[in-house]
Amino acid sequence: MTGADSVRFLGTLRTSPHVGPDPDVIVERIRHADGTERITVHSAAVRPLRLPVEVALGTDLADLGAIAGGGPGPELPASVHDSGLRWSSPAGNSSVTADPPPADALASAGLLRWEFVVPPGGSASVELRVRLDGAGPARAVGRAATSPLAAARAMGDDPRAQHLLRTSIEDLQALLLRDPAHPTDTHLAAGAPWRCGLAPADALAAARMALPLGTRLAAGTLRTLARTQLQGTGPQSGMLPGPRRDAGTHLPPSCTGTEATLLFPALLAEARRWGLPDAETEEFLPVAERCLTWLRTNVGDGPYLRDPQPGGPLRCETQAHAHRAALLGADLLDSCGRPGGPGLRQWAQELRAAFQGEFWIDDLSGGRPAAALAPDGRPVPHLGAAAVHLLDTGLLGAGELAAGLLGKVRTEQLARLLGGPAMDSGWGLRGLGAKEAGYNPYGHRGGAVRTHETAVAVAGLAAAGYEKQATSLLQGMLAAAEAFGHRLPEMYAGEQRTDGSTPVPHPAACRPAATAAAAGVLLLTTLAGIRPDAPAGTVTLRPVRSAPLGEIVLTGLRIAGAPFSVRVGRLGLAMVEEAADGLQLGV
Repeated sequence: MTGADSVRFLGTLRTSPHVGPDPDVIVERIRHADGTERITVHSAAVRPLRLPVEVALGTDLADLGAIAGGGPGPELPASVHDSGLRWSSPAGNSSVTADPPPADALASAGLLRWEFVVPPGGSASVELRVRLDGAGPARAVGRAATSPLAAARAMGDDPRAQHLLRTSIEDLQALLLRDPAHPTDTHLAAGAPWRCGLAPADALAAARMALPLGTRLAAGTLRTLARTQLQGTGPQSGMLPGPRRDAGTHLPPSCTGTEATLLFPALLAEARRWGLPDAETEEFLPVAERCLTWLRTNVGDGPYLRDPQPGGPLRCETQAHAHRAALLGADLLDSCGRPGGPGLRQWAQELRAAFQGEFWIDDLSGGRPAAALAPDGRPVPHLGAAAVHLLDTGLLGAGELAAGLLGKVRTEQLARLLGGPAMDSGWGLRGLGAKEAGYNPYGHRGGAVRTHETAVAVAGLAAAGYEKQATSLLQGMLAAAEAFGHRLPEMYAGEQRTDGSTPVPHPAACRPAATAAAAGVLLLTTLAGIRPDAPAGTVTLRPVRSAPLGEIVLTGLRIAGAPFSVRVGRLGLAMVEEAADGLQLGV
């Protein structure tokens, strides 16, 4: 890897007989994520070489989701097209063009051919470009574009922090997409190579974790998804559509549209606190109000938000997302002079009372939250990483929101469970506890370490005061990041860490991935506990007092549109070193 969006391949071969064991031809391929690959043949021979070059190309034009699941289709036949080849399927067309044009193209074999005469010490190159027709309007922002992300830096005692933050920002930059019809609006692709387009829930979650880098990415993501909101009447009115997501062996697939609809008002409320301009807040308010109306409509007379599919379970994480959206949404509506806040708070209170009575399973070890309630009301008892969303209480962090859905005593028990060996693999948080039925260290939601959930757990545990468990997960993830060259994949195997071991890659993981890259930002800014309130002109610091990485300095962050820098010393004390004029340190 030469960057988040480029990779370099090298190969060598001998073409001249009787010259000894050394190769005399070097083949270099540089591939970019925008669909170009440059193949260069370098000669180290002492005489001119006549080199035939053949490139074999093929595709099945299968859906990326099917490929990620191991189900590609049959290879399609090619046809000669312009200076390359073309493939067609009901899903669309794809072509590869070459510069210089090939001397010959054999469509039946998918071959492009050249013949080069390379002088001693000389080179010859071919550039290939892939174009996929009908791939949707999104396209890469490109390196020349002005980035919506601040060029933040980390310095301090632990060099891993510096490398992780730099690589995380590079990955986020590489995954930026824009719509040509609205070129100022940028959002993140979910990841490469399997999910190269917009995944609404992932884009919102990543933009939320990246708020310390500025609010421009959040604004572009909100604006892009606002155009997809369902209109009209009926139970789906106000929803942001999204595909289903595998939920493991214990539960049916979940609806990411539900998660995205609940994340929209939460992201807007938090972006406002980080300094989203009032004009943009007003622009997105009607969309957020429709999301909150959808929430209240689909709750109905009961306390819980159900899955949109008939007969679906009541998921633990869905209630956590809904609770956070209601309280952050109520705060947003109140502060902007809009009605509806008291009703949302009243429902959130009813949800907490019901949740604490029905979503907790008592046992001799202290109990655990239920993963879900089945349609018949039976609790689903397995312990998985989805429970970390019960700790994600957003930027309010005081009073009713600080306690979350569990309350103080049960939050403490959840912290113990997340910090135990069944969940903490030593490299991060397993998606499913190692003692649970169906545990699989390579399972998408069945035991693999998911970077996003681990970062949410670290932030939630630290905010709730459980620094021992937060520090253990943080150190495990930093060790994993170092093993992966500081480019964290979206997931990796949940095998137990032992002396001398390394984290095992997952074959279906995206790398880079939007939520994994943004998780690096969240992990490091959690150490300073930055909690801004730009409309009130204050910022509060709640650092991790144990200072697990020693001294750390974060520079180039942004609050209220201005640079913000903070230092956390070895004694766990935080100090603002740079901030916007008029921004005061809160209590």
